[in-house]
Amino acid sequence: MTSKDLRSGRGIQVVIPSDHRFALDEEALSKLLLAEDVRDRAVVVLSVAGAFRKGKSFLLDFFLKYLDHTYNRGEAGDNWMGSEHEPLKGFSWRGGSERDTTGLLLWSQPFKATLPNGEKVVILLMDTQGTFDSESTVRDNATVFALSTMLSSVQIYNISQNIEEDDLQHLQLFTEYGRLAQQSSAGATPFQRLQFLIRDWSFPYEYPYGAEGGQQLLSKRLEHEELRALRRHVAGCFARVAAFLLPHPGLAVATDPTFTGKLAEFKTHLRELVSMLLSPENLVPKMIEGQRVKAKDLLLYFKAYMNIFNGEELPEPKTILEATAEANNLSAVAEAREVYDQLMEEVCGGTRPYLPPRSLEEEHQRARDKALHAFHARRKMGGDQFANTYSAQLLKELEEQFEQLRAHNEGKNLFRMASTPAALALVTLLCWLLAAAASSAGVVSVARLANAMALAVAAALVMWLYSRLTGNMRDQAMKLDELVETVKNYLMQQAVGPTHGAAAVAPATPDKKHS
Repeated sequence: MTSKDLRSGRGIQVVIPSDHRFALDEEALSKLLLAEDVRDRAVVVLSVAGAFRKGKSFLLDFFLKYLDHTYNRGEAGDNWMGSEHEPLKGFSWRGGSERDTTGLLLWSQPFKATLPNGEKVVILLMDTQGTFDSESTVRDNATVFALSTMLSSVQIYNISQNIEEDDLQHLQLFTEYGRLAQQSSAGATPFQRLQFLIRDWSFPYEYPYGAEGGQQLLSKRLEHEELRALRRHVAGCFARVAAFLLPHPGLAVATDPTFTGKLAEFKTHLRELVSMLLSPENLVPKMIEGQRVKAKDLLLYFKAYMNIFNGEELPEPKTILEATAEANNLSAVAEAREVYDQLMEEVCGGTRPYLPPRSLEEEHQRARDKALHAFHARRKMGGDQFANTYSAQLLKELEEQFEQLRAHNEGKNLFRMASTPAALALVTLLCWLLAAAASSAGVVSVARLANAMALAVAAALVMWLYSRLTGNMRDQAMKLDELVETVKNYLMQQAVGPTHGAAAVAPATPDKKHS
Protein backbone atom coordinates (compact mmCIF):
# COMPACT_ATOMS: atom_id res chain seq x y z
CA MET A 1 0.00 0.00 0.00
CA THR A 2 1.37 3.40 -0.89
CA SER A 3 0.86 6.84 0.62
CA LYS A 4 -1.62 7.55 -2.13
CA ASP A 5 -3.56 4.46 -1.06
CA LEU A 6 -3.70 5.77 2.51
CA ARG A 7 -5.09 9.09 1.34
CA SER A 8 -7.78 7.25 -0.59
CA GLY A 9 -8.96 5.52 2.60
CA ARG A 10 -11.75 6.83 4.77
CA GLY A 11 -13.57 6.27 8.01
CA ILE A 12 -16.43 3.81 7.41
CA GLN A 13 -19.45 4.47 9.60
CA VAL A 14 -20.34 0.93 10.69
CA VAL A 15 -22.67 1.95 13.55
CA ILE A 16 -25.06 4.67 12.48
CA PRO A 17 -27.14 6.77 14.91
CA SER A 18 -30.72 7.60 13.99
CA ASP A 19 -33.35 9.08 16.29
CA HIS A 20 -31.50 7.91 19.43
CA ARG A 21 -31.15 4.37 18.14
CA PHE A 22 -28.24 2.73 16.37
CA ALA A 23 -28.12 0.68 13.18
CA LEU A 24 -25.33 -1.63 12.02
CA ASP A 25 -24.12 -1.26 8.43
CA GLU A 26 -23.63 -5.00 8.09
CA GLU A 27 -22.72 -4.83 4.40
CA ALA A 28 -19.87 -2.37 4.95
CA LEU A 29 -18.65 -4.22 8.04
CA SER A 30 -18.73 -7.61 6.25
CA LYS A 31 -16.79 -6.21 3.31
CA LEU A 32 -14.13 -4.98 5.72
CA LEU A 33 -13.88 -7.99 8.07
CA LEU A 34 -14.54 -10.87 5.66
CA ALA A 35 -11.94 -9.96 3.04
CA GLU A 36 -9.87 -13.03 2.15
CA ASP A 37 -6.59 -11.59 3.44
CA VAL A 38 -8.20 -10.36 6.67
CA ARG A 39 -10.96 -12.74 7.85
CA ASP A 40 -8.73 -15.40 9.44
CA ARG A 41 -6.29 -13.03 11.17
CA ALA A 42 -6.57 -12.13 14.85
CA VAL A 43 -7.68 -8.52 15.27
CA VAL A 44 -6.03 -5.71 17.19
CA VAL A 45 -8.75 -3.10 17.76
CA LEU A 46 -7.66 0.28 19.07
CA SER A 47 -10.50 2.63 19.95
CA VAL A 48 -10.57 6.22 21.17
CA ALA A 49 -13.59 7.27 23.23
CA GLY A 50 -14.49 10.20 25.43
CA ALA A 51 -16.20 13.57 25.44
CA PHE A 52 -16.93 15.33 22.15
CA ARG A 53 -14.67 18.02 20.67
CA LYS A 54 -11.61 16.75 22.55
CA GLY A 55 -9.45 15.73 19.57
CA LYS A 56 -10.15 12.00 19.23
CA SER A 57 -10.21 11.96 15.40
CA PHE A 58 -7.24 14.35 15.34
CA LEU A 59 -5.23 11.85 17.41
CA LEU A 60 -6.24 8.85 15.28
CA ASP A 61 -4.86 10.53 12.17
CA PHE A 62 -1.39 10.45 13.74
CA PHE A 63 -1.93 6.75 14.45
CA LEU A 64 -2.71 6.28 10.75
CA LYS A 65 0.56 7.95 9.75
CA TYR A 66 2.53 5.62 12.01
CA LEU A 67 0.69 2.49 10.85
CA ASP A 68 1.19 3.39 7.19
CA HIS A 69 4.89 4.09 7.74
CA THR A 70 5.57 0.97 9.84
CA TYR A 71 3.31 -1.74 8.42
CA ASN A 72 2.46 -0.67 4.88
CA ARG A 73 5.83 0.77 3.87
CA GLY A 74 7.86 -1.44 6.22
CA GLU A 75 10.04 1.47 7.32
CA ALA A 76 11.62 1.91 10.76
CA GLY A 77 12.71 4.96 12.70
CA ASP A 78 11.02 8.05 14.15
CA ASN A 79 10.54 9.92 10.87
CA TRP A 80 7.02 8.55 10.39
CA MET A 81 5.45 11.95 11.07
CA GLY A 82 6.84 13.29 7.81
CA SER A 83 7.44 16.92 7.03
CA GLU A 84 6.60 19.58 9.60
CA HIS A 85 4.38 21.27 7.02
CA GLU A 86 2.60 18.09 5.90
CA PRO A 87 -1.14 18.30 6.72
CA LEU A 88 -2.97 15.46 8.45
CA LYS A 89 -5.12 13.07 6.40
CA GLY A 90 -7.45 10.38 7.64
CA PHE A 91 -10.52 10.47 9.86
CA SER A 92 -12.61 13.59 9.44
CA TRP A 93 -11.95 16.25 12.09
CA ARG A 94 -12.21 20.00 12.46
CA GLY A 95 -12.04 22.71 15.07
CA GLY A 96 -15.13 24.34 16.51
CA SER A 97 -17.83 23.66 19.08
CA GLU A 98 -20.11 21.30 17.10
CA ARG A 99 -19.58 17.54 16.94
CA ASP A 100 -18.02 16.06 13.80
CA THR A 101 -18.00 12.26 14.37
CA THR A 102 -21.22 10.27 14.89
CA GLY A 103 -21.69 6.58 15.65
CA LEU A 104 -18.70 4.23 15.36
CA LEU A 105 -16.23 4.39 12.47
CA LEU A 106 -13.54 1.96 11.34
CA TRP A 107 -10.74 2.90 8.97
CA SER A 108 -11.45 1.35 5.57
CA GLN A 109 -7.95 -0.09 5.13
CA PRO A 110 -6.90 -2.62 7.81
CA PHE A 111 -3.18 -2.76 8.54
CA LYS A 112 -1.61 -6.22 8.41
CA ALA A 113 1.17 -6.87 10.90
CA THR A 114 3.25 -9.72 12.27
CA LEU A 115 3.90 -10.01 16.00
CA PRO A 116 7.39 -10.85 17.31
CA ASN A 117 6.22 -14.46 17.85
CA GLY A 118 5.31 -14.76 14.15
CA GLU A 119 1.52 -14.50 14.58
CA LYS A 120 -0.19 -12.58 11.79
CA VAL A 121 -2.72 -9.99 12.93
CA VAL A 122 -4.71 -7.14 11.45
CA ILE A 123 -4.96 -3.71 13.10
CA LEU A 124 -8.26 -1.81 13.08
CA LEU A 125 -8.66 1.79 14.21
CA MET A 126 -12.02 2.80 15.69
CA ASP A 127 -13.25 6.38 16.01
CA THR A 128 -16.26 7.03 18.23
CA GLN A 129 -18.98 9.60 18.61
CA GLY A 130 -18.10 12.00 21.41
CA THR A 131 -20.12 11.70 24.58
CA PHE A 132 -22.20 14.40 26.28
CA ASP A 133 -22.83 16.66 23.31
CA SER A 134 -26.06 18.67 23.09
CA GLU A 135 -27.72 16.17 20.70
CA SER A 136 -27.11 12.90 22.58
CA THR A 137 -29.05 11.31 25.42
CA VAL A 138 -27.52 9.44 28.34
CA ARG A 139 -28.52 6.20 26.64
CA ASP A 140 -26.72 7.27 23.44
CA ASN A 141 -23.58 8.04 25.39
CA ALA A 142 -23.68 4.76 27.30
CA THR A 143 -24.24 2.77 24.09
CA VAL A 144 -21.32 4.30 22.21
CA PHE A 145 -18.91 4.00 25.12
CA ALA A 146 -20.00 0.44 25.94
CA LEU A 147 -19.77 -0.76 22.34
CA SER A 148 -16.30 0.67 21.81
CA THR A 149 -15.07 -0.75 25.12
CA MET A 150 -16.49 -4.21 24.50
CA LEU A 151 -15.24 -4.46 20.91
CA SER A 152 -11.72 -3.07 21.36
CA SER A 153 -8.55 -4.66 22.70
CA VAL A 154 -7.21 -1.24 23.71
CA GLN A 155 -9.66 1.44 24.79
CA ILE A 156 -8.15 4.92 24.94
CA TYR A 157 -10.20 7.06 27.34
CA ASN A 158 -9.58 10.55 25.98
CA ILE A 159 -9.79 13.13 28.81
CA SER A 160 -9.14 16.86 28.77
CA GLN A 161 -6.64 18.53 31.15
CA ASN A 162 -7.08 16.30 34.23
CA ILE A 163 -8.69 13.14 35.64
CA GLU A 164 -11.85 14.31 37.36
CA GLU A 165 -14.21 12.28 39.51
CA ASP A 166 -16.90 12.58 36.83
CA ASP A 167 -14.57 10.93 34.31
CA LEU A 168 -14.18 7.96 36.64
CA GLN A 169 -17.89 7.75 37.43
CA HIS A 170 -18.72 7.48 33.74
CA LEU A 171 -16.96 4.08 33.78
CA GLN A 172 -19.31 2.72 36.45
CA LEU A 173 -21.78 1.05 34.05
CA PHE A 174 -19.00 -0.89 32.38
CA THR A 175 -17.30 -1.89 35.63
CA GLU A 176 -20.63 -3.36 36.77
CA TYR A 177 -20.67 -5.49 33.62
CA GLY A 178 -17.07 -6.45 34.32
CA ARG A 179 -17.88 -7.52 37.88
CA LEU A 180 -20.67 -9.81 36.69
CA ALA A 181 -18.62 -11.27 33.83
CA GLN A 182 -15.71 -11.87 36.20
CA GLN A 183 -17.90 -13.98 38.48
CA SER A 184 -19.04 -16.21 35.59
CA SER A 185 -15.68 -16.70 33.87
CA ALA A 186 -13.35 -18.08 36.53
CA GLY A 187 -11.81 -14.73 37.46
CA ALA A 188 -10.91 -13.57 33.97
CA THR A 189 -11.24 -9.86 33.24
CA PRO A 190 -13.77 -9.09 30.47
CA PHE A 191 -11.77 -6.19 28.97
CA GLN A 192 -8.10 -5.94 28.16
CA ARG A 193 -6.44 -2.55 28.29
CA LEU A 194 -7.79 0.80 29.43
CA GLN A 195 -5.49 3.67 28.51
CA PHE A 196 -6.30 7.00 30.14
CA LEU A 197 -5.02 9.76 27.85
CA ILE A 198 -4.98 13.14 29.56
CA ARG A 199 -4.77 15.79 26.85
CA ASP A 200 -3.56 19.39 27.28
CA TRP A 201 -1.74 18.60 30.52
CA SER A 202 -0.52 21.89 31.97
CA PHE A 203 1.36 20.85 35.10
CA PRO A 204 4.50 18.97 34.05
CA TYR A 205 6.29 20.31 37.13
CA GLU A 206 3.92 18.17 39.25
CA TYR A 207 3.70 15.09 37.05
CA PRO A 208 5.94 14.88 33.95
CA TYR A 209 4.60 14.27 30.45
CA GLY A 210 4.40 10.65 29.37
CA ALA A 211 3.54 7.25 30.82
CA GLU A 212 5.37 7.60 34.12
CA GLY A 213 3.74 10.90 35.01
CA GLY A 214 0.35 9.57 33.89
CA GLN A 215 0.62 6.52 36.13
CA GLN A 216 1.57 8.70 39.10
CA LEU A 217 -1.42 10.98 38.50
CA LEU A 218 -3.86 8.06 38.10
CA SER A 219 -2.65 6.39 41.29
CA LYS A 220 -3.02 9.69 43.15
CA ARG A 221 -6.59 10.23 41.91
CA LEU A 222 -7.66 6.69 42.82
CA GLU A 223 -6.28 6.96 46.33
CA HIS A 224 -9.35 8.93 47.40
CA GLU A 225 -11.39 7.01 49.97
CA GLU A 226 -14.70 7.59 48.16
CA LEU A 227 -13.27 6.12 44.94
CA ARG A 228 -11.87 2.96 46.49
CA ALA A 229 -14.83 0.81 45.37
CA LEU A 230 -14.66 2.26 41.88
CA ARG A 231 -10.91 1.55 41.79
CA ARG A 232 -11.59 -2.12 42.61
CA HIS A 233 -14.26 -2.28 39.92
CA VAL A 234 -12.00 -0.83 37.23
CA ALA A 235 -9.14 -3.12 38.23
CA GLY A 236 -11.50 -6.09 38.05
CA CYS A 237 -12.72 -5.14 34.57
CA PHE A 238 -9.46 -4.45 32.74
CA ALA A 239 -6.38 -6.64 32.58
CA ARG A 240 -4.26 -3.51 32.43
CA VAL A 241 -4.98 0.12 33.33
CA ALA A 242 -2.48 2.84 32.44
CA ALA A 243 -2.36 6.61 31.90
CA PHE A 244 -0.39 9.03 29.72
CA LEU A 245 0.00 12.78 29.97
CA LEU A 246 0.13 14.71 26.68
CA PRO A 247 0.84 18.46 26.32
CA HIS A 248 -1.38 20.92 24.50
CA PRO A 249 -0.75 20.90 20.71
CA GLY A 250 -0.94 24.70 20.53
CA LEU A 251 -3.59 27.39 20.43
CA ALA A 252 -3.82 27.19 16.63
CA VAL A 253 -5.69 23.87 16.92
CA ALA A 254 -8.52 25.53 18.82
CA THR A 255 -8.55 29.05 17.40
CA ASP A 256 -7.61 28.68 13.70
CA PRO A 257 -10.49 27.26 11.58
CA THR A 258 -8.04 26.56 8.72
CA PHE A 259 -5.61 24.56 10.88
CA THR A 260 -4.50 21.35 9.10
CA GLY A 261 -2.35 19.62 11.71
CA LYS A 262 1.09 21.20 11.25
CA LEU A 263 2.72 20.83 14.66
CA ALA A 264 6.17 20.76 16.23
CA GLU A 265 6.42 20.38 20.04
CA PHE A 266 3.25 18.32 20.37
CA LYS A 267 4.57 15.70 17.93
CA THR A 268 7.71 15.17 20.00
CA HIS A 269 5.69 14.03 23.01
CA LEU A 270 3.30 12.06 20.82
CA ARG A 271 5.99 9.66 19.53
CA GLU A 272 6.28 7.92 22.90
CA LEU A 273 2.51 7.33 23.08
CA VAL A 274 2.19 5.98 19.54
CA SER A 275 5.11 3.58 19.91
CA MET A 276 3.77 2.41 23.27
CA LEU A 277 0.46 1.48 21.65
CA LEU A 278 1.24 0.44 18.09
CA SER A 279 4.79 -0.89 17.77
CA PRO A 280 4.84 -4.64 16.93
CA GLU A 281 5.97 -5.71 20.39
CA ASN A 282 3.18 -3.67 22.05
CA LEU A 283 0.19 -4.71 19.91
CA VAL A 284 -2.65 -6.27 21.91
CA PRO A 285 -4.77 -8.85 20.00
CA LYS A 286 -8.45 -8.90 20.94
CA MET A 287 -9.28 -11.69 23.41
CA ILE A 288 -12.63 -12.92 24.71
CA GLU A 289 -12.72 -15.72 27.28
CA GLY A 290 -9.05 -16.45 26.69
CA GLN A 291 -9.50 -16.94 22.93
CA ARG A 292 -8.09 -14.85 20.10
CA VAL A 293 -10.87 -13.07 18.19
CA LYS A 294 -10.48 -13.26 14.41
CA ALA A 295 -11.83 -10.64 12.05
CA LYS A 296 -14.69 -12.93 10.98
CA ASP A 297 -15.59 -13.48 14.68
CA LEU A 298 -15.65 -9.74 15.35
CA LEU A 299 -18.57 -9.44 12.93
CA LEU A 300 -20.61 -11.81 15.14
CA TYR A 301 -19.85 -9.72 18.24
CA PHE A 302 -20.91 -6.53 16.46
CA LYS A 303 -24.26 -8.13 15.58
CA ALA A 304 -24.87 -9.58 19.04
CA TYR A 305 -24.10 -6.35 20.91
CA MET A 306 -26.16 -4.22 18.53
CA ASN A 307 -29.21 -6.44 19.10
CA ILE A 308 -28.89 -5.91 22.84
CA PHE A 309 -28.27 -2.17 22.79
CA ASN A 310 -31.21 -1.55 20.48
CA GLY A 311 -33.60 -2.87 23.14
CA GLU A 312 -36.17 -0.62 24.77
CA GLU A 313 -34.26 -0.16 28.02
CA LEU A 314 -30.65 0.57 28.80
CA PRO A 315 -29.16 -2.95 28.92
CA GLU A 316 -28.44 -4.64 32.20
CA PRO A 317 -24.99 -6.17 32.59
CA LYS A 318 -26.47 -9.66 32.51
CA THR A 319 -28.03 -9.13 29.07
CA ILE A 320 -24.70 -7.85 27.76
CA LEU A 321 -22.99 -10.95 29.15
CA GLU A 322 -25.54 -13.18 27.45
CA ALA A 323 -24.93 -11.40 24.14
CA THR A 324 -21.19 -11.97 24.55
CA ALA A 325 -21.76 -15.64 25.39
CA GLU A 326 -24.05 -16.05 22.38
CA ALA A 327 -21.54 -14.57 19.95
CA ASN A 328 -18.74 -16.54 21.63
CA ASN A 329 -20.60 -19.84 21.22
CA LEU A 330 -21.61 -19.02 17.64
CA SER A 331 -17.97 -18.43 16.84
CA ALA A 332 -17.11 -21.83 18.34
CA VAL A 333 -19.88 -23.46 16.26
CA ALA A 334 -18.54 -21.84 13.08
CA GLU A 335 -15.02 -23.04 13.87
CA ALA A 336 -16.27 -26.60 14.52
CA ARG A 337 -18.20 -26.53 11.22
CA GLU A 338 -14.99 -25.61 9.43
CA VAL A 339 -13.27 -28.65 11.00
CA TYR A 340 -16.10 -30.94 9.82
CA ASP A 341 -16.25 -29.43 6.33
CA GLN A 342 -12.51 -29.71 5.85
CA LEU A 343 -12.40 -33.37 6.93
CA MET A 344 -15.40 -34.37 4.79
CA GLU A 345 -14.07 -32.45 1.79
CA GLU A 346 -10.97 -34.64 1.92
CA VAL A 347 -12.97 -37.88 1.65
CA CYS A 348 -16.04 -37.03 -0.43
CA GLY A 349 -15.47 -33.58 -1.93
CA GLY A 350 -16.40 -32.62 -5.45
CA THR A 351 -13.40 -34.32 -7.11
CA ARG A 352 -13.37 -37.40 -4.86
CA PRO A 353 -14.74 -40.72 -6.19
CA TYR A 354 -17.89 -42.44 -4.97
CA LEU A 355 -17.70 -43.76 -1.41
CA PRO A 356 -19.76 -46.78 -0.22
CA PRO A 357 -22.54 -45.73 2.19
CA ARG A 358 -21.05 -47.53 5.19
CA SER A 359 -17.62 -45.95 4.65
CA LEU A 360 -19.26 -42.54 4.22
CA GLU A 361 -21.15 -43.00 7.50
CA GLU A 362 -17.93 -43.91 9.31
CA GLU A 363 -16.14 -40.85 7.94
CA HIS A 364 -19.10 -38.69 8.98
CA GLN A 365 -18.96 -40.00 12.54
CA ARG A 366 -15.19 -39.43 12.70
CA ALA A 367 -15.48 -35.85 11.39
CA ARG A 368 -18.47 -35.16 13.65
CA ASP A 369 -16.56 -36.32 16.73
CA LYS A 370 -13.58 -34.13 15.84
CA ALA A 371 -15.87 -31.14 15.26
CA LEU A 372 -17.54 -31.67 18.65
CA HIS A 373 -14.13 -31.96 20.27
CA ALA A 374 -13.08 -28.65 18.68
CA PHE A 375 -16.29 -27.03 19.95
CA HIS A 376 -15.94 -28.28 23.53
CA ALA A 377 -12.18 -27.64 23.65
CA ARG A 378 -12.66 -23.92 23.01
CA ARG A 379 -13.22 -21.82 26.12
CA LYS A 380 -16.65 -20.25 26.02
CA MET A 381 -18.73 -17.88 28.12
CA GLY A 382 -22.19 -18.71 29.40
CA GLY A 383 -21.51 -22.00 31.17
CA ASP A 384 -22.93 -25.45 30.41
CA GLN A 385 -26.40 -24.14 29.57
CA PHE A 386 -25.16 -22.15 26.59
CA ALA A 387 -22.63 -24.82 25.61
CA ASN A 388 -25.29 -27.57 25.57
CA THR A 389 -27.68 -25.45 23.51
CA TYR A 390 -25.12 -24.63 20.86
CA SER A 391 -23.68 -28.15 20.91
CA ALA A 392 -27.15 -29.43 19.99
CA GLN A 393 -27.37 -26.78 17.26
CA LEU A 394 -23.98 -27.88 15.93
CA LEU A 395 -25.08 -31.53 15.81
CA LYS A 396 -28.23 -30.59 13.93
CA GLU A 397 -26.26 -28.55 11.38
CA LEU A 398 -23.74 -31.37 10.90
CA GLU A 399 -26.50 -33.91 10.27
CA GLU A 400 -28.13 -31.59 7.74
CA GLN A 401 -24.76 -31.10 6.06
CA PHE A 402 -24.23 -34.88 6.00
CA GLU A 403 -27.54 -35.43 4.22
CA GLN A 404 -26.39 -33.05 1.50
CA LEU A 405 -23.04 -34.83 1.27
CA ARG A 406 -24.81 -38.21 1.12
CA ALA A 407 -26.98 -37.05 -1.78
CA HIS A 408 -23.93 -35.61 -3.54
CA ASN A 409 -22.07 -38.88 -3.02
CA GLU A 410 -24.97 -40.92 -4.41
CA GLY A 411 -24.85 -38.75 -7.51
CA LYS A 412 -21.40 -40.21 -8.18
CA ASN A 413 -22.71 -43.82 -8.03
CA LEU A 414 -22.65 -44.79 -11.70
CA PHE A 415 -24.25 -48.16 -11.02
CA ARG A 416 -27.24 -46.64 -9.28
CA MET A 417 -27.56 -43.98 -11.96
CA ALA A 418 -27.67 -46.73 -14.62
CA SER A 419 -30.05 -49.02 -12.71
CA THR A 420 -33.24 -47.19 -13.72
CA PRO A 421 -32.63 -47.05 -17.50
CA ALA A 422 -31.23 -50.60 -17.45
CA ALA A 423 -34.29 -51.93 -15.60
CA LEU A 424 -36.70 -50.08 -17.92
CA ALA A 425 -34.85 -51.31 -21.01
CA LEU A 426 -34.92 -54.88 -19.71
CA VAL A 427 -38.64 -54.75 -18.97
CA THR A 428 -39.31 -53.30 -22.45
CA LEU A 429 -37.29 -56.12 -24.07
CA LEU A 430 -39.07 -58.80 -22.02
CA CYS A 431 -42.47 -57.37 -22.97
CA TRP A 432 -41.58 -57.42 -26.67
CA LEU A 433 -40.30 -60.99 -26.41
CA LEU A 434 -43.53 -61.98 -24.64
CA ALA A 435 -45.58 -60.26 -27.35
CA ALA A 436 -43.64 -62.07 -30.09
CA ALA A 437 -44.10 -65.46 -28.37
CA ALA A 438 -47.80 -64.87 -27.79
CA SER A 439 -48.31 -63.77 -31.38
CA SER A 440 -46.55 -66.94 -32.64
CA ALA A 441 -48.76 -69.03 -30.37
CA GLY A 442 -51.88 -67.29 -31.67
CA VAL A 443 -52.77 -65.73 -28.29
CA VAL A 444 -53.67 -62.31 -29.69
CA SER A 445 -54.97 -60.72 -26.47
CA VAL A 446 -51.75 -61.47 -24.57
CA ALA A 447 -49.66 -60.20 -27.49
CA ARG A 448 -51.59 -56.92 -27.56
CA LEU A 449 -51.24 -56.47 -23.78
CA ALA A 450 -47.50 -57.19 -23.93
CA ASN A 451 -47.04 -54.71 -26.79
CA ALA A 452 -48.94 -52.03 -24.85
CA MET A 453 -46.80 -52.63 -21.77
CA ALA A 454 -43.61 -52.48 -23.89
CA LEU A 455 -44.68 -49.14 -25.37
CA ALA A 456 -45.56 -47.73 -21.93
CA VAL A 457 -42.26 -48.76 -20.37
CA ALA A 458 -40.35 -47.49 -23.43
CA ALA A 459 -42.14 -44.15 -23.09
CA ALA A 460 -41.12 -44.04 -19.41
CA LEU A 461 -37.52 -44.72 -20.44
CA VAL A 462 -37.60 -41.88 -22.98
CA MET A 463 -39.08 -39.53 -20.37
CA TRP A 464 -36.35 -40.48 -17.84
CA LEU A 465 -33.59 -39.85 -20.40
CA TYR A 466 -35.19 -36.51 -21.36
CA SER A 467 -35.31 -35.45 -17.69
CA ARG A 468 -31.67 -36.32 -17.09
CA LEU A 469 -30.48 -34.52 -20.20
CA THR A 470 -32.58 -31.33 -19.84
CA GLY A 471 -33.37 -31.08 -16.13
CA ASN A 472 -37.11 -30.92 -16.83
CA MET A 473 -39.71 -33.26 -15.30
CA ARG A 474 -37.39 -33.97 -12.35
CA ASP A 475 -40.21 -35.07 -10.02
CA GLN A 476 -41.44 -37.72 -12.47
CA ALA A 477 -37.92 -39.02 -13.02
CA MET A 478 -37.29 -39.24 -9.28
CA LYS A 479 -40.52 -41.20 -8.81
CA LEU A 480 -39.35 -43.63 -11.49
CA ASP A 481 -36.05 -44.04 -9.63
CA GLU A 482 -37.91 -44.72 -6.40
CA LEU A 483 -40.22 -47.22 -8.08
CA VAL A 484 -37.35 -49.12 -9.66
CA GLU A 485 -35.43 -49.12 -6.36
CA THR A 486 -38.50 -50.38 -4.46
CA VAL A 487 -39.14 -53.23 -6.93
CA LYS A 488 -35.45 -54.16 -6.95
CA ASN A 489 -35.28 -54.26 -3.13
CA TYR A 490 -38.49 -56.33 -2.98
CA LEU A 491 -37.16 -58.89 -5.45
CA MET A 492 -33.84 -59.09 -3.59
CA GLN A 493 -35.62 -59.62 -0.28
CA GLN A 494 -37.71 -62.38 -1.79
CA ALA A 495 -34.59 -64.00 -3.18
CA VAL A 496 -32.54 -63.92 0.05
CA GLY A 497 -35.38 -63.92 2.58
CA PRO A 498 -35.37 -67.65 3.52
CA THR A 499 -31.59 -67.61 4.05
CA HIS A 500 -31.76 -64.60 6.36
CA GLY A 501 -34.71 -66.16 8.17
CA ALA A 502 -32.77 -69.34 8.89
CA ALA A 503 -29.76 -67.32 10.05
CA ALA A 504 -31.94 -65.30 12.38
CA VAL A 505 -33.56 -68.39 13.97
CA ALA A 506 -30.38 -70.48 14.30
CA PRO A 507 -28.70 -68.46 17.09
CA ALA A 508 -31.85 -68.55 19.19
CA THR A 509 -31.90 -72.37 19.46
CA PRO A 510 -28.89 -72.85 21.74
CA ASP A 511 -30.08 -70.07 24.06
CA LYS A 512 -33.47 -71.73 24.37
CA LYS A 513 -31.92 -75.09 25.23
CA HIS A 514 -29.56 -73.47 27.66
CA SER A 515 -32.40 -71.76 29.44
